[in-house]
Amino acid sequence: MEGNVEQPRVTRIEALLIILGILFIIGISLIVFAADPHIPIFLALLLLIGYSMIKKVNWKVTEKGIIQGVASGIIPILIFMFIGVLISVWVSAGTIPTLIYYSFHLISMEWFLPSVFVATAVIGICIGSSFTTASTIGVSFMALGGMLELDPAMTAGAVVSGALVGDKMSPLSDTTNLAASVSKVDLFEHIRHLLWTTVPLFVIAFIFYTIIGQSPVEADMQTINVLMNDLHESFLVHPATLLPAAVIVILAVRRVSAIPSMAAGIVMGIVVTMFVQPDYSVGDYMTFMQDGFVLESGNDQLDEMLSRGGIQDMMWSVSLLILTLSMGGVLSELGIIEKLLEALSSMVKTTGRLVLSTALTGIGINISLGEQYMSVILTGEAFEQRYEQMGIKRKNLSRVLENAGTLINPLIPYGVSGVFMASVLGVDVLQYLPYALFCLLGPAIVILYGFAGFQIDEKK
Repeated sequence: MEGNVEQPRVTRIEALLIILGILFIIGISLIVFAADPHIPIFLALLLLIGYSMIKKVNWKVTEKGIIQGVASGIIPILIFMFIGVLISVWVSAGTIPTLIYYSFHLISMEWFLPSVFVATAVIGICIGSSFTTASTIGVSFMALGGMLELDPAMTAGAVVSGALVGDKMSPLSDTTNLAASVSKVDLFEHIRHLLWTTVPLFVIAFIFYTIIGQSPVEADMQTINVLMNDLHESFLVHPATLLPAAVIVILAVRRVSAIPSMAAGIVMGIVVTMFVQPDYSVGDYMTFMQDGFVLESGNDQLDEMLSRGGIQDMMWSVSLLILTLSMGGVLSELGIIEKLLEALSSMVKTTGRLVLSTALTGIGINISLGEQYMSVILTGEAFEQRYEQMGIKRKNLSRVLENAGTLINPLIPYGVSGVFMASVLGVDVLQYLPYALFCLLGPAIVILYGFAGFQIDEKK
């Protein structure tokens, strides 16, 4: 019977009304009622189920959408759990405390925010993963920012922006490779073309962080010195504790996938912990890998900063991700997204409108599905032929996919990247959003180029 189930016929007006209904539910819940995103997404899923029942859609179709949606996110869900364990193990091993200590002595406190942005960008390009960058050096910068009594949202914005430079520009990044592959463009041609938007964005963001970082730091340096001393007494601060981080960087450069790389980082972290914390029992390891590492140094501020990680710490994010992926899967299976994409791709007549439509589609799919991979894939497939028909080189398409796809997902409270960044950095998406300038301006600059005809290569 399941093989005979057909996709329901959805009209364009129905598709538009459904999307507007979902955006209304999510928007009013997050902005007006300041709710967590779980229930708004749950209500949106109920709306889709109700719509499918009204249309007398076979439940197998809706169920298939849910299953396929969640299946597409199994790897990110596992990555979330691995990151939770990795953070708890790296704290116990002294890896994250050592990163905090060295960062404090290597980075200028006067230029803290621009330094954070540049450092995370460099590390992100080397590693090719915004998730790994944010969950390692990003966590250290958040702790250091807390010591300096800076607004956590500002530090998180700088970390997210820097990490996304790497996710956008690194040849090791999965999204960079995906955008080039979907657009059928050579990887390094794609990266070279991205430089025309990345360099101006980088400079603007750097200036922005320099300006907002000019506010006088009110932190008591004596208090910070006490924190550093307590850090030294609670953990072994030594280059040897950075071995787990070195393992991850080496494997990333060798293009080993995220989960095996993190598994190796966790194992190395456990090995280091066995040497630096020999009194830990097997039960202790299992407890902090499950519930997170708990520091009891006697310094409340230090305890709060470094009591973190564990699988349970990521369950808020995992539950939200499952709901979002379910909603996105049903939207796709009912043909709602496909119907809107058909309408959009057939309406564009000029280069500026083509770039604008491509960017708005990428943003719209990010908002509707919460999934950056789908925003790149679906948008690329929808507009690929249109770029060919209008004689515009595909590398222009791949650049828009990155600027309006990859960069936007961390700004969506229920998006995969947004959920991850909020969980790891401890700052809500809507709080750090105004400070993630590199991401915010990504779509704007590529749309501006489209209408100005600047660096829009056409076929001769």
